[in-house]
Amino acid sequence: MSSAPSPEKLLNDAIDSSPFIKFSGLKVVSIDVEAGEVVVTMPSRPEFLRAGDDDMFHGGPIASLIDTAGDFAIAIGVGGVVPTINFRVDYLRPARGAELKAVAKVRKTGRTVGLADVDVYDAAGRLCAVGRGCYSGVKG
Repeated sequence: MSSAPSPEKLLNDAIDSSPFIKFSGLKVVSIDVEAGEVVVTMPSRPEFLRAGDDDMFHGGPIASLIDTAGDFAIAIGVGGVVPTINFRVDYLRPARGAELKAVAKVRKTGRTVGLADVDVYDAAGRLCAVGRGCYSGVKG
């Protein structure tokens, strides 16, 4: 009889199995299963910037961080990553610096759909974007 993987292993395996997520350099900083919260960081890289001579992140990588962090928050509660149904992003200010931090929190998990909210902070700790993801196939 095999036991379910730890939340850390589950998320690190998800990172390792996705070429895109692995390329993004995401790192799981903390997991709180009871609170349904995951903190994920994403380093800056030239491919993520709006212009070569600026440290401002393009909106696409920020959206990807929100989608992935939201999925990870759902995954720790249901035992696996699940497909995205829809997500939205509100950009509040330019995101700058060496890395971004996403704090994702489960809002609701139902029989078939899960909902997570995500706040994204820049290297200076400023709230730069907020997002909400809806995920399918929830097993909880």
